Amino acid sequence: MGILSLLLITPAIGALILALVPGQDTKQIRLAANIFAALSFLLSCWLVVMYDIHDGALQFEEQFVLNPKLGTAFALGVDGLSLPMVVLATLLTSIALLASFSIKNSVKGYYISILMLEFGMVGVFLSQDWSLFYIFWELTLIPLFILIARWGGTRRNVASINFVLYTMGGSVFMLISLLAISQYMPPHGGTLMSAMTIAAQSMPRDEQVWVLLGFLIGFGVKMPIFPLHGWLPLAHVEAPSPVSILLSGILLKMGAYGMIRVIVMLPEATQILQTLLITLALIGMIYGGVLAWRQTDMKAMVAYSSVSHMGIILLDIATMNKTGLIGAVLQMTAHGLVAGAMFLLVGLLYERTHTRNILDYSSLVRVMPRFALFMTITLFAAMGLPGTVGFIAELHAIVGGFQEWGNLMILLGVSILIGTAYAMRTIGMLFTGPVKPQMRDIEDLKLYELIAAGALVAAIVLFGLWPAPLIDLSMATVNIMNDTINQSIR
Repeated sequence: MGILSLLLITPAIGALILALVPGQDTKQIRLAANIFAALSFLLSCWLVVMYDIHDGALQFEEQFVLNPKLGTAFALGVDGLSLPMVVLATLLTSIALLASFSIKNSVKGYYISILMLEFGMVGVFLSQDWSLFYIFWELTLIPLFILIARWGGTRRNVASINFVLYTMGGSVFMLISLLAISQYMPPHGGTLMSAMTIAAQSMPRDEQVWVLLGFLIGFGVKMPIFPLHGWLPLAHVEAPSPVSILLSGILLKMGAYGMIRVIVMLPEATQILQTLLITLALIGMIYGGVLAWRQTDMKAMVAYSSVSHMGIILLDIATMNKTGLIGAVLQMTAHGLVAGAMFLLVGLLYERTHTRNILDYSSLVRVMPRFALFMTITLFAAMGLPGTVGFIAELHAIVGGFQEWGNLMILLGVSILIGTAYAMRTIGMLFTGPVKPQMRDIEDLKLYELIAAGALVAAIVLFGLWPAPLIDLSMATVNIMNDTINQSIR
């Protein structure tokens, strides 16, 4: 068994073992789930160690045919685009499980659902066959629906149904686009990503545009891009905080990852729709930022800020140049770390105070200094302060966008200023002013909470001060993708 198969099935084996553990034995359930999540993370780190950063092609490939008539295959592989996402998925799953000690009811079902969600997410990033990709894509819906509907807030039923309907609706458009491309495959040509990329570029240009629009809806719902974001704020607010970490940190990146794969597959259609993409990106960035600024519920604020940051990723993708593409990968990683840390910290605060209303807080720095330090650094990263990973990602977006559109990037600057406004407002309202009587006896972060939050904040600062390893990991693959795009649109 190859390392990719081992990495993929580790959380599934963990879920199977948990199914055999008695439901009332919560200590064993929590321990086993955390061990398997940690094993997945260690395997992904080992993958990074063995990965050759100078080779941008697929590495550690595994493949065997599932259906010879349809040409579908169990094909796995990683490159500089998927590897950062695999590591991020396994890291955030471990963090989410560390933050799940507040879950008291149906503990067994909760941890099984989280591990199965990790199985689906890792499968999406490792798949090198569109059929397999689609299966794993749909597989993530089931555990996430259960997690929101069973352990969510007061409006959890509406939030979970909204999420499923939006995502399944988008998936239909993605499936139609894949079927349209398959019509141009040779008999028994299969559904490997590499083969379908060749077939897609042999399609008439007008059909390529329609196919790209289908993908844009399918992946755009998951990202989400304006105006397909309707499910996101409610799902974030109602989901348990550990689930929000995965939803914002990884699930949204699945859409961005798919879009990057698609623009390499359909570069001519992307060039035709480039104006549409940049328009949606700029609207999403400013719209999400303004709505985040207006929120008093901290979870809703982070949810709308995600719409803004995913708009920056769409802008990066729309540039179709090397700086923009590397910026997209960096922004995906940066947003995963920053949003994950923010949802973690907001969730830990909510557990102590049972309110997410920012107006209920003041001067927490006096009673929760460790929390104040981590939250402030995370908010600085959200607004792109130099020295954090958010700055590195947004700098690439500005440079890549300026190369393509010039002074239009003033609107990106406006979006960053709006982000700065809501981040500074949050810092001011949480950590300044007199201590309110009901906030005087709040416990600061415990050891396991310090480990979870510290890991994310350390990564935010480390990659902000020393981004070279993160950039080098993806650069060779981005060079290949950029060359493919340039050759097609000449």
